[in-house]
Amino acid sequence: MQVHVKTPHTKIDMTGDIPEKIIRMLKDIYGKKVTVTDDKYVNVKDTEWYKNIKSKITPGETLSFYRKMHKMTQKELGEKLGNFSRQNISEMERNIRPISKKNAKQLSDMFNISIDRLI
Repeated sequence: MQVHVKTPHTKIDMTGDIPEKIIRMLKDIYGKKVTVTDDKYVNVKDTEWYKNIKSKITPGETLSFYRKMHKMTQKELGEKLGNFSRQNISEMERNIRPISKKNAKQLSDMFNISIDRLI
């Protein structure tokens, strides 16, 4: 919980478990200049926003993201996977060619991510 009081010469910020008595006292003294917020942190993976975004991200987009994050070209990634052409990697990233379970396992180990993100 946070309490903010702003007046021309007085600024009070309080965070933590603030007793109701203190909040009432501040409201009695400063009126509408007191704002109280109850900021709570949530796990982003539990939000509807995350679930919605995650459902729209394809395995190919995930592959492209991690390849770029590891500063690899499509050709370099193809070589690490066992002589795949740049064209094959490009088709995987564009979801034209599916990522096989074997390749997904190699990629998950290489990028240190869950195999579920690539299938």
